[in-house]
Amino acid sequence: MNYVKSTAEILAFKTLNRNVNNVWINWAVEMLMEGFNSQSLLFLAGENEKSNQFELQRLAENTLKELGLDYSNEDKVIKKYVCYLLDEAITGNKTFKSVLSSLKELYYEVQNDSLLLDFYLLYFAHEDLEFDTIQNYWDNATRENIDQVTKEFFIKRKSECI
Repeated sequence: MNYVKSTAEILAFKTLNRNVNNVWINWAVEMLMEGFNSQSLLFLAGENEKSNQFELQRLAENTLKELGLDYSNEDKVIKKYVCYLLDEAITGNKTFKSVLSSLKELYYEVQNDSLLLDFYLLYFAHEDLEFDTIQNYWDNATRENIDQVTKEFFIKRKSECI
């Protein structure tokens, strides 16, 4: 049995110590639908993001333990999360711009990780080109080709994922 794709996101959220929210709850439901079963997973799937965050964190931690999901290697977890987001954009589940925004925020959160620098720069190239005809973040990117440049870059980086 394979974990659902969004498990990469959940492990990143745990590694980054983010609050447990509806993303977690939806993931728990997906996992149950895929046939995974644990007491904590079942409880998590029935929770509400407005519940006590302390209790939700404990429940999330127990769920990951019961499922044998390891998030101890932050670099590995972040790389898998980046690959997950790239795949989400390439397959059309998320927009390229929303993924760039998430990766820009992740760049800040993990304190300027070099893995994320290009996404950060590409995000700001997009931003500048929305309001101007020039940008100084990404070589040869223009208003006319920024979407294609982004797509090609995402595909290239996705091909480097394991």
